Amino acid sequence: MNHPFDIIMVPLQIIIFLFTVYYFLIGICGMWRRKENKILTPQKSFAVIVAAHNEQAVIGQLIDNLQNLEYPKELYDIFVVADNCEDDTARIARAKGAIVCERTNDTEKGKGFALEWMFKELFAMKRQYDAVTVFDADNLVHPRFLLEMNNRLCKGDKVIQGYLDAKNPYDTWVSGTFAIAFWVIDHIWHLAKTNIGLSSVLGGTGMCITTDVLKRHGWGATCLTEDMEFTMKSLVEGIKTTWAHDAIVYDEKPLTFKQSWNQRRRWAQGQFDVAHRFIPTMIKEGFRQHDIRILDGCLHLLQPHFLLASTFFVVVSYIQLAFPPFYTNIYNFMPSQLLTAIMLGQYILPIIILLKIHVKWKAWFYLILYPVFIYSWIPIVFLGFIHRNEHEWSHTKHTRALSYSEFVSKEKV
Repeated sequence: MNHPFDIIMVPLQIIIFLFTVYYFLIGICGMWRRKENKILTPQKSFAVIVAAHNEQAVIGQLIDNLQNLEYPKELYDIFVVADNCEDDTARIARAKGAIVCERTNDTEKGKGFALEWMFKELFAMKRQYDAVTVFDADNLVHPRFLLEMNNRLCKGDKVIQGYLDAKNPYDTWVSGTFAIAFWVIDHIWHLAKTNIGLSSVLGGTGMCITTDVLKRHGWGATCLTEDMEFTMKSLVEGIKTTWAHDAIVYDEKPLTFKQSWNQRRRWAQGQFDVAHRFIPTMIKEGFRQHDIRILDGCLHLLQPHFLLASTFFVVVSYIQLAFPPFYTNIYNFMPSQLLTAIMLGQYILPIIILLKIHVKWKAWFYLILYPVFIYSWIPIVFLGFIHRNEHEWSHTKHTRALSYSEFVSKEKV
């Protein structure tokens, strides 16, 4: 090392290089699907839980949708946990035929606490279920969702995440770029990891968990990203999250940049929180159990840290260009040809995915604005790191009232 700054920059270059190559190779593994012989005979019973806070605008459409799933009615019940609601959510849900459990708590606020309470209520009931599925009130659900989850459960899976699609991908450029991000993640992250035997990650909605896992290990996930917290908690116990590509849930994406900013900032805060609490234990257990899935989970939690490190590296690069004597060893380590291929791949892979899922022309226009969405993560992650110890839940208001039949007809246009 010829420059004092090498002590920081050379290890940083190595980390960025290895991290980038690792996820690029994983992403490529999401370009195909393994063939699967599915178990299509309904066997498992489900408690279908909808977490709702002031969701009178959308709750009715979701319950109508859930009541018409292609699954025997005697094998599932619909529960709505009306959490600190001040509107007609509970009344509408009851009128639609759901079992409504109302919760009021002025101190323990947020979806994680609501689910913790709901699971305890559920386990005290006379009827017991094989598994729970969790949805947000703004969702719509593919008719075969429970049938696909039944297939995974019959094959021994314990914690399962369904395909996260968008209910409103063409409403605004914000919802459009948000949808593209989820479509890309569904393939180059969830599907890719499933193809090579790694653990997926719960996404907050469209998730399925067996009741025996919940009873044995407890929920205990009450931070701002309760889905990620439970994923990592399960991983430490040796339970990976699997991926059900055909169990589709359609989620309402934010319409404005401000909504998108606030939601993603909450995610960043929660991920830093989970990372700092779980990574030491996960590293220890990963090596003790010789389980690469746990160590890969650590890398997932470190993604925001990687973005901060990459941003620092880029800033120093620009300083180098402006003031050449400042530091001159930045690009010595990384093969330029490989970096060029990876950079191109970051744009080519999304294009391949959009072609595979046959999106409308608007999505191709939104793809031009996609870098705005991606690079806006930099200040969001920075703020998430600063406020990582804050746990105030920010609710996203949902207004896209759409029945499943209306959604299907719009998709065909």
